[in-house]
Amino acid sequence: MFILGYILHPMNSIQTPNSAVHFSESAYQNLNNHLAISGYSKIFILVDENTHTHCLASFMGNITGEYKFEILEIESGEMNKTIETCTQLWGVLSELGADRKSAMINLGGGVITDMGGFISATFKRGIDFINVPTTLLSMVDASVGGKTGIDLGALKNQVGVITEPVMVLVIPSFLKTLEERQVRSGFAEMLKHGLIQDPEYWHELSGQTDYTTLEQHIAHSIAIKAKVVIKDPYEKELRKILNFGHTLGHAIESHFLNKDPQALLLHGEAIAIGMILEAFISFKLIGLPESDLMEITNVFVKHFGLIDINKEDIAACLSYLKFDKKNSHGTIKFVLLSGIGSPVIDKVVPDELIQESFSYYASLQRL
Repeated sequence: MFILGYILHPMNSIQTPNSAVHFSESAYQNLNNHLAISGYSKIFILVDENTHTHCLASFMGNITGEYKFEILEIESGEMNKTIETCTQLWGVLSELGADRKSAMINLGGGVITDMGGFISATFKRGIDFINVPTTLLSMVDASVGGKTGIDLGALKNQVGVITEPVMVLVIPSFLKTLEERQVRSGFAEMLKHGLIQDPEYWHELSGQTDYTTLEQHIAHSIAIKAKVVIKDPYEKELRKILNFGHTLGHAIESHFLNKDPQALLLHGEAIAIGMILEAFISFKLIGLPESDLMEITNVFVKHFGLIDINKEDIAACLSYLKFDKKNSHGTIKFVLLSGIGSPVIDKVVPDELIQESFSYYASLQRL
């Protein structure tokens, strides 16, 4: 069958030019087939304490054959996605005799797949890696496109490379290990996929009330992202649309991470706010229909609620905008919507309109 122009093979895999996303039982079958012929000298599995406890045994129990595995564990959390953690892991790889025929399996959420991919792509100028995302966010967002990276302090994903994994294994049963808040964080990215490419999908997800049934939509979200990334792998034009909500959302996420790492906003929670703000800017600047703005606002408020963002928070958030990766020649570039399913890239937004978008968000708390 076909989905959005991409072939879903009989084993329900999504193929990209240099990688493939495999699902459920076929994921393990494809992994075992690959390991049997790869001839890897050693295989390292990167986990955090959560995936070590809740996912590793199940994952290892589905691997057939005899291989040399080494388990590498780091502390969970965005605050550990740093060059210091990478340096430690590069050192451990060297001490354990990793060579260019070694491979890394990244078993975890976005921090693990982003950083594990970066470590793999740079160690000895690149070793194979396989991503096994265990959160909804990492399944629908980090699974396709080859973006790897780490943070610089509170600045998200400032250092990285684009290198695709050998394969991605999406095993929805891992979602049962998550709290609802973590699942809802990934749901924000799924809603974004509908907003930028598929109005019907947006409307279908908008009415979702049971987050435990989201796994049936994972392949659709991945196919949407794959369609975009294959056309523009290095984010020259089209791929920028995937950043809708992220210009302000990343700034908000960075600020709250720096403000109080123990009370941080999850990625999807910050991006949900960013999408409300950028929908308002779209309404004011490029004519997004007011009915669409109201619909977008109501959906995100229904699923994510509202948080208090005071004047000091706003000023701090805006200070992060100059670090956004879409900026060019000192100009901040936004992705906006002319309608649901119709993104517009590289829009310059006046400072006063950005401020007005935060006032709009604050006004929602008074309704």
